[in-house]
Amino acid sequence: MTVTPDGTPTETLKPDFRSDVTVDLVKHTAGDSDVLWAARVSTAGEQSLEELSKDPERSKGLINYLMRDRHGSPFEHNSMTFFISAPIFVFREFMRHRVGWSYNEESGRYRELEPVFYIPGESRKLVQQGRPGKYEFVAGTPEQQKLTTRAMEDSYRQAYEAYQEMLAAGVAREVARAVLPVGLYSSMYATCNARSLMHFLGLRTQHELAKVPSFPQREIEMVGEQMEARWAKLMPLTYAAFNANGRVAP
Repeated sequence: MTVTPDGTPTETLKPDFRSDVTVDLVKHTAGDSDVLWAARVSTAGEQSLEELSKDPERSKGLINYLMRDRHGSPFEHNSMTFFISAPIFVFREFMRHRVGWSYNEESGRYRELEPVFYIPGESRKLVQQGRPGKYEFVAGTPEQQKLTTRAMEDSYRQAYEAYQEMLAAGVAREVARAVLPVGLYSSMYATCNARSLMHFLGLRTQHELAKVPSFPQREIEMVGEQMEARWAKLMPLTYAAFNANGRVAP
């Protein structure tokens, strides 16, 4: 319970704890034919528009050639917009991907932030072994799992109570939010094209077909896996060529 400057008591919201992330494809203009007309303009000019009415399956060899020889620009003529809910620390890693990406995230300056916080699930490996550049993660013990859950929940509750106390006292949202941890959930729209998404997936997911190894943090990999599943349905030929050529962005 907190009290406003005029003495009115307000109910303190109870924190909600989650271990998942969510990804929704909210709109798109993306298909394998987009790759083909963009590529064929170099030799066919305006006749390349005929690719819009053709079955792209007939030209999957061209898509594979473009991927294999890294002719990347034809893979940029499409767009996908995702709505993502994840902990703030995931979004801070996302922002390192700048070329071909656009972001708009909810703002703690303009709205009161909801008390939804991240707790690692039981399958999340907790223990890091080895030195930087040569380390691996292994499962934690039941005691470590219990400690992690308890410590995070206690910290989150204390932080959010302090946040609400400041808001009730009239402190600006943009100031009060400074006490909140990066385990707080946020949401954003992320818009990209297939080429920028392939680069993201090459760095932020682990896959047995990847030529270049990647060591992503598990939470951003969870987001990447869901984005990949939705993209694969939109551009199956491009997706197959991406995997066949070592999951390296062209």
